[in-house]
Amino acid sequence: MINTADMNAGEVHTVLDTLAAAGCNAWISGGWGVDALFGKQTRPHRDLDLAIAAEHEAAALLALGRLGYVIETDWRPVRVEVVAEGRGRVDLHPLKFDEAGHGHQASLDGGNFRWPKECFTTGTIAGRPVNCISVEQQLLFHSGYEPRDIDRADLALLQILATETRRADETV
Repeated sequence: MINTADMNAGEVHTVLDTLAAAGCNAWISGGWGVDALFGKQTRPHRDLDLAIAAEHEAAALLALGRLGYVIETDWRPVRVEVVAEGRGRVDLHPLKFDEAGHGHQASLDGGNFRWPKECFTTGTIAGRPVNCISVEQQLLFHSGYEPRDIDRADLALLQILATETRRADETV
């Protein structure tokens, strides 16, 4: 087993830059996605969850391989997780996009999870704008399972952000 460190903001930027250079757009979800929406890092992160276009998966894996990342978990077409000694983990979620811009991700039960085009937004990590997933989509991702302590912390932040969004919408 590879000894990995928590994924830090510098490594997040390195991964995003490497993927961008390879022509792979990526949107952050999971814990780093919550922190991107919140605008600052609130806790340590084991991994970086990224949605990518399915047709760019091979290029993404090749680019991450040049950084020393190797496949540890392969549940394609649902997800593939890569790890790098001392650097962290990247969990890729390949999406197939339809003509309207909605993403569709395979699920383990053979179904399909929908990523509406409105869920793709921007946030900030270490002062830098990044592509990420909306508050509403993050809340959806955090449902349907028994939350761990870190999930409860993320949910609390998402609830704050959702409340702020509702208040802002009411004043418009």
